[in-house]
Amino acid sequence: MKIFAPLYKKVMLWSEHKYAPWYLYSMAFIESIFWPVPVDIMLAPMALSKPHLAWRFAFWSTVFSVLGGAVGYYLGYFLYDPVVLPFIEMMGYQDKMLTAESWFGQWGILVIFIASFTPIPFKVFTVSAGMMGMVFAPFLLTALVGRGLRFFLVAGLMVLGGKKMEAKLSQYIDILGWGTIIAAIILYLILKY
Repeated sequence: MKIFAPLYKKVMLWSEHKYAPWYLYSMAFIESIFWPVPVDIMLAPMALSKPHLAWRFAFWSTVFSVLGGAVGYYLGYFLYDPVVLPFIEMMGYQDKMLTAESWFGQWGILVIFIASFTPIPFKVFTVSAGMMGMVFAPFLLTALVGRGLRFFLVAGLMVLGGKKMEAKLSQYIDILGWGTIIAAIILYLILKY
């Protein structure tokens, strides 16, 4: 079923929009608090369409993502019961929060790096870090390193791949999209059980 190819074409068109950088940075900010769509989905096509600005896109995505992470942290720290908990229940994230708490107990601050660099939902861990009273400076520094590595890696791959990568992405986007969904489901099941 080809659902990713039309979406990919739309995103490539949007990446050319004059306000696309601000959409990207806004997305990076809110993705660290509650937004379910990863920043990479917009960062990659923007870096492909404007490789001369790829590093700028990665830098500001990192900055805004970490600022959003700080907001998520403080929401968890100050407003967990009145604001965050009802939202978690509404979204059905209770299991994710329990998993986050468990991981914090096992790995401490390393879990922030893992969540900031991998496709694991970063927002769950920003809020959890605040809720659990993690020291703010190490949280911020770890998030900055993890998010920076991730976004600069995405931008770098797009710059190195160039037009050839764009053509290959366009050709295989549906396979990659479904593969990512299947991998996420498998990872979720492994982590849950």
